[in-house]
Amino acid sequence: MSEGAIEHGIAADDVAESDLVTSRGVFRAVAFRDPVDGHEHLALVLGEQRADVLVRVHSECLTGDVFGALRCECGQQLDAAFDAIQREGSGIVVYLRGHEGRGIGLLAKLKTHALQDSAGLDTVDSATALGLPVDVRDFGPAARVLGHLGVRSVRLLTNNREKARALRAHGIRVTARVPLLVRPNDHNVRYLTAKRDRLGHELPHLQVPDAMTQRGEGALGQPRHDGRQLVERALTGDEDVERGVGEQLEG
Repeated sequence: MSEGAIEHGIAADDVAESDLVTSRGVFRAVAFRDPVDGHEHLALVLGEQRADVLVRVHSECLTGDVFGALRCECGQQLDAAFDAIQREGSGIVVYLRGHEGRGIGLLAKLKTHALQDSAGLDTVDSATALGLPVDVRDFGPAARVLGHLGVRSVRLLTNNREKARALRAHGIRVTARVPLLVRPNDHNVRYLTAKRDRLGHELPHLQVPDAMTQRGEGALGQPRHDGRQLVERALTGDEDVERGVGEQLEG
């Protein structure tokens, strides 16, 4: 499917909108029931920009987003995305339900956590050891709500190239990938290392010696970028080309 061809429109009866007053300002909350996966998702919209919009497509993580779990960076990334959008004065956060544990669900995710703690497996091997898929998330709902909102192109806040490619496959024009880097901690450095080394996430601020990586250990080195930094990369086809530097590194 070519960019710009959004499949499966959202029915009018499956959308509700209202203002949502938050600590970061007033957002337009757009709740919608996706016609394909049947889940109720949420888009939080700030401003009227519809081209090159700063967008975060965020997968639901109850433990990280709500309870502040430190074994992942999900809650920190969500906060950092809202901060970036607030600084820009415009942008959209699409919060996708049904994505818990990269799509395996809360119960299964906690089973993988238990296996990680007891057997020392990483986020990938703990899933496959239980006969679970590594990642079954569908980003089609995000593309459909962005189409519903009239968004023509996005600058995507993500460290995951595959997320950008998935949105493009669903018809969204992604003009830039904007890395969303948050400072690691002692509880999530092994998780982040697995995301970098096994799932292809770009985490240039994470430095783990090869010998420790091979032993399944983690070590937090000094970030390669001082202070708050965010590197924005323009997308040409499927390749990333560095375009400039902004702000974004928690800590």
